[in-house]
Amino acid sequence: MKDIKNIYDDKAVIKVFISKSGDQVAKYYGIYHDLETNFDQKWVEISANSPFLAGQVQLGKYDFLLIAPCTSNSVAKISLRIADTLITNAAIMAQKAGVPVYIMPTDFEEGLTEIT
Repeated sequence: MKDIKNIYDDKAVIKVFISKSGDQVAKYYGIYHDLETNFDQKWVEISANSPFLAGQVQLGKYDFLLIAPCTSNSVAKISLRIADTLITNAAIMAQKAGVPVYIMPTDFEEGLTEIT
């Protein structure tokens, strides 16, 4: 994420939304401080609608939604249209609104993913 910010900082506004579980994992692995120091705008999930990311996506306030990293559990929920977390709700609402959604799975390894 730091690399993306460094490359696109002058071209895009990057806002970081973290799920409850993601917040725990970031703290456990010691990267929470990196998020705080490298990104000005960061929110942690309170519920599936708080912060109200899904509404902002539906209103077209974002050009796209990048979910990275995304667990296989969240990928499954998105594919089954289960919108019970901040991330899955935002992804499903983005799809309804025609906003592109890009998902990078947690088990991604560079060079192994093909774009079809």
